[in-house]
Amino acid sequence: AEEALQKAADEAAAAEAEAPAEEEEKGFVKENLESIKHLRYSNAVNSVGMLRMANIICDKTNDAVQAFVLYKDMTIPGILERFYKKMQDRLGLMMTKADVTDIRDAGNHMVVSCKNTLLGMDFDLDVDLVVLPTGVVPTTAKDVVVEFDYRQGPDFPDLQLFDGFADSNYICFPYETRRTGVYAAGCVRQPQTLDACEEDARGAVLKAIQCVEAASHGVAVHPRSGDNSYPVFNFVRCTQCKRCTEECPFGALDDDEKGTPKPNPARCRRCGTCFGACPERVISFANYNIDQIGSMIREVVVPKDFKKEGPRILILACENDAYPALDMAGMRRKAWSPYCRIIPVRCLGSVNAIWVSDAMSKGFDGVLLLGCKYGEDYQCHFIKGSEICNRRKENIAETLNRLGVQPERVDQLEVAIDEYDKVPDMIDEFVARIVELGPNPFKGM
Repeated sequence: AEEALQKAADEAAAAEAEAPAEEEEKGFVKENLESIKHLRYSNAVNSVGMLRMANIICDKTNDAVQAFVLYKDMTIPGILERFYKKMQDRLGLMMTKADVTDIRDAGNHMVVSCKNTLLGMDFDLDVDLVVLPTGVVPTTAKDVVVEFDYRQGPDFPDLQLFDGFADSNYICFPYETRRTGVYAAGCVRQPQTLDACEEDARGAVLKAIQCVEAASHGVAVHPRSGDNSYPVFNFVRCTQCKRCTEECPFGALDDDEKGTPKPNPARCRRCGTCFGACPERVISFANYNIDQIGSMIREVVVPKDFKKEGPRILILACENDAYPALDMAGMRRKAWSPYCRIIPVRCLGSVNAIWVSDAMSKGFDGVLLLGCKYGEDYQCHFIKGSEICNRRKENIAETLNRLGVQPERVDQLEVAIDEYDKVPDMIDEFVARIVELGPNPFKGM
């Protein structure tokens, strides 16, 4: 990290020497240097270390020296909260949240400019020494010496949001990586204090034991622990399009030189993303397949009279977040539109476009895909299921346009498992949009 910073500083200095000495140019160089030097996240190692350093100074000087702790974010986990509260009461220590806008040399001391403070005013501090806590930056996952045989590469996928820490599922399964049987713990996963690393190691070991036990019985590990089905391929109809191999979040499918899928059952998490991707419907599970959900859709009674009996909305709800959220909303007596018919799916990544086509040809007036939150701070149990479904929705929109059906009749909404109080309103808003659009042109055909 120091070498990278020094290199960046040298390059910036060279650029400043060669470029015209205009204020705008200098400002640009300074802004870019600041973006290199500052991390996008706070962490417990920095926060606790900063307080310990201030505590040592106060102890060594019997509180004769005044120490100031200026922070933008403070992360104090677990029992260390007691230490934080003790520091708040320390006579020789003053803490405040503040934006440090400038640090300048004033001869025999330094001046630190602070804005947006908890004290309700901006101020300058005259200090003898400025200490910056050292950031915790990982050796990126790609630099770890591993040689996995995955089509996505031989290394760990890293988490771009946090500058290269190994991509474990922070919200749902904090130790699992996208490499089945490999678990992240301690500072490989995120910056942690020693006691947190020890606890993390215990959790990762227990997960590894669970994985070994499941593998010995030939069943899936998390999140569908105990599932003994595997994807079955009808290779006769396979067109070698490679969609299943490219979209599998866990690298469970390789392919040969022709593009034919080569399943690796030991890596499979049974999410169904592969058969959701397949345009030819050649992939299925014994207990979850295209025809199973398709039959459920076709069996729903859809009335022909839109004005008298109202619309019919199909909701395909992910079984990990959306369906439990709906369940909790129901148990709390929260109501939503009676025009909806809900079918749970393993993951939105398993939603095949044929289900949407079946629903529209059946006469459903709208289809709502309800699943986990995706993006950098994702909550999808299967990593990319919701994100992949959102990309496929664009292809579905093109198909609907060709059929003369408004693409707005199909939408995808994100919901966390604890947002049960919001789900009814989300559904009702979608139903209101469908009512405004009117009946599906295919209704009654």
